[in-house]
Amino acid sequence: MDSETDMVRQIRALDSDMQTLVYENYNKFISATDTIRKMKNDFRKMEDEMDRLATNMAVITDFSARISATLQDRHERITKLAGVHALLRKLQFLFELPSRLTKCVELGAYGQAVRYQGRAQAVLQQYQHLPSFRAIQDDCQVITARLAQQLRQRFREGGSGAPEQAECVELLLALGEPAEELCEEFLAHARGRLEEELRSLEAELGPSPPAPDVLEFTDHGGSGFVGGLCHVAAAYQELFAVQGPAGAEKLAAFARELGSRYFALVERRLYPPYPLPLSSASLAQDQSPVTPVSTLCAEARETARRLLTHYVKVQGLVISQMLRKSVETRDWLSTLEPRNVRAVMKRVVEDTTAIDVQVGLLYEEGVRKAQSSDSSKRTFSVYSSSRQQGRYAPSYTPSAPMDTNLLSNIQKLFSERIDVFSPVEFNKVSVLTGIIKISLKTLLECVRLRTFGRFGLQQVQVDCHFLQLYLWRFVADEELVHLLLDEVVASAALRCPDPVPMEPSVVEVICERG
Repeated sequence: MDSETDMVRQIRALDSDMQTLVYENYNKFISATDTIRKMKNDFRKMEDEMDRLATNMAVITDFSARISATLQDRHERITKLAGVHALLRKLQFLFELPSRLTKCVELGAYGQAVRYQGRAQAVLQQYQHLPSFRAIQDDCQVITARLAQQLRQRFREGGSGAPEQAECVELLLALGEPAEELCEEFLAHARGRLEEELRSLEAELGPSPPAPDVLEFTDHGGSGFVGGLCHVAAAYQELFAVQGPAGAEKLAAFARELGSRYFALVERRLYPPYPLPLSSASLAQDQSPVTPVSTLCAEARETARRLLTHYVKVQGLVISQMLRKSVETRDWLSTLEPRNVRAVMKRVVEDTTAIDVQVGLLYEEGVRKAQSSDSSKRTFSVYSSSRQQGRYAPSYTPSAPMDTNLLSNIQKLFSERIDVFSPVEFNKVSVLTGIIKISLKTLLECVRLRTFGRFGLQQVQVDCHFLQLYLWRFVADEELVHLLLDEVVASAALRCPDPVPMEPSVVEVICERG
């Protein structure tokens, strides 16, 4: 009887719980029922629409087949007529070609005339055996001969500038004029212009002092003679590249001859008998030799290396300042459980990407070690590496406990030393590696000066994993990023009274969501 009474009481309690559950979820049950009913109605409508769509598609297919069959013959006729129309247009262009060439020559549109001739030349050559085409070809040859004569006259007058003369040579080459003869004429006209510049410089020097200012003299020579020689060389290489080594040798001899005369004038200005400033006169007296080119190159390279090193330090300090403030201004003992990556870490990745784009405009990629297949999937944990396992191992033997600080210091003796301010090479990978080393080393030193709670340590773990997801691809060796970020997480664990790490799968989810 007692068992029966107890069973009745339990049944009543279960009934009461069931009623309460039904009352609490009544609205949900009603909503679910309405949703299912609505879905059924929607699916019925959708089935009807799909049936109508299939019927319409069948009708459209039938109409399309009937239209194609009806227009098949017309389509073939239209294609033939289109071909005939295109042929007639070409024939009309050929019959109008002499008048077009004449009009272009009269208007001075030499480039357009040459293009017209180039379009029709192959066809006229192919059908020259036909009387009508032969007549057109004869007329065009007379007109192009007159065009070539006018271009040569314009080129020989030399009144236009270097670009216009280069255009004349280009058009003459397109008309089939001999390249060797044009090459000689081009250099001859260029020689005349450059010799005028040399005579102007020589007139400035005069037979005796006073001489013009050195800066004015060199500026005149650089903007006049040197600039003209560069334009001539560029135009020559563009126009007469087909000449091969022989043409290149002609240009080299041309530049050596005129260049030696220019340097002789420069030496006349820089050396006595022209007076020099007092400090310079006391020195071209000591008879000190000119600085060797190798020394100048070495000094220029060293200066460039120092500038690049300074750039790396400045950019590294900018990112380091953000990381330092983000660590020093946060209460790591009372922080909440991490749910996302901190905004400062996203800013670090964005700034690093921007620097990568800027440096890539100036320098080549550089050499980097082969990347491992799991570079972007490694998750940082307090116990993630063998070095950290040894660092936090409570003892080597059950009866011989060892201090974790002492074990950490011993492990550091055998770990690879990272030179933060190592020399920077002239490539993008080396520059980004230097900036990232400075930034992560600053983060490590800031972490060593703070005390972390359990959730503070987990936040550092999340931030380091996020940085590792993106920063490893910028450096020469991905192990460098792994080592520094391992040190950051390990140092945070050492400064944590309750070092409980976050599960790696949770860290990955947070970083992917961030």
